[in-house]
Amino acid sequence: MDYLIQQTLNALAFGAEYAMIALGLALVYSIMNLMNFAHGEIIASAGYAMYLAILLGIGSPWLVAPIAIAAGALAAVLFERVAFRPVRHAPSTTGLLTALGVSIVVQNLFTLLISPRPRAVPAFSELSHTIFIGPYAVSLLQILELAVVGAAIAGLVLFLKRSILGLAIRAATREFSTVRLMGIRANRVIATAFALSGLLAGIAAIFIVARRGSIDPDFGFQPVIKAFVACVIGGFGSLNGAVLGGLLLGFLDVAIVALLPQQYGGLSDAVAYGIIAALLVFRPEGLLARRVELGDKEI
Repeated sequence: MDYLIQQTLNALAFGAEYAMIALGLALVYSIMNLMNFAHGEIIASAGYAMYLAILLGIGSPWLVAPIAIAAGALAAVLFERVAFRPVRHAPSTTGLLTALGVSIVVQNLFTLLISPRPRAVPAFSELSHTIFIGPYAVSLLQILELAVVGAAIAGLVLFLKRSILGLAIRAATREFSTVRLMGIRANRVIATAFALSGLLAGIAAIFIVARRGSIDPDFGFQPVIKAFVACVIGGFGSLNGAVLGGLLLGFLDVAIVALLPQQYGGLSDAVAYGIIAALLVFRPEGLLARRVELGDKEI
């Protein structure tokens, strides 16, 4: 029972991280129909902002964390303004190729301007400490990750339901032309969506750095691939589906590693994606997306 509870906590922590990144992807996709593969470089930008802050002598995690979050939001808005806004009205494949191009360019800039090798970011080393709750050993990182992710998602929900821009974003996911008719500028809505996705990416970067302790040019690649899979599970364009998909993927990752014999540990990703593929055979549009028959107009 103790082992089961420990693994459940691990699954919740990983799932919360995937859900945070997937939510940022889904937020942009729901408005622009764009799968932003450059989202990994937004995460990396937040990570390198923490590294540069430490080089400048800012070692307190209470100062480094806001810098990372602000850097993630700023990078997302910059990507939208420079790369995605000019191709907004182009076919969706153009946006996808633009996102891949931005990802490659930014990765190479990190490699050339900083280093291709991992750089240590020890600002959050204190979070690796273990605390005991009764008979259970829990890392401080897991507790903070669950609490912060829960608070961030709750804050996003309140923003989307209570603020004018939040309501405009929700409306834009249904029919953007109606938002324009209400007198709200499209650029403002889209820039806000990107800023929110960057903010979520910055929060995720903090916990990834706290777990890994270093940053490199490929820092955001693997998390975004996982988040992309989480969006597929939950259904593209569904914010609830992104959160559900991230949590399910976290549980699936931990369960497979725990159940597979040690000699087959390297097959964990293959088994996980095989299970997901089987799931999508029966629910190809994702768990929470609305089923649309061929020829239907989705509204």
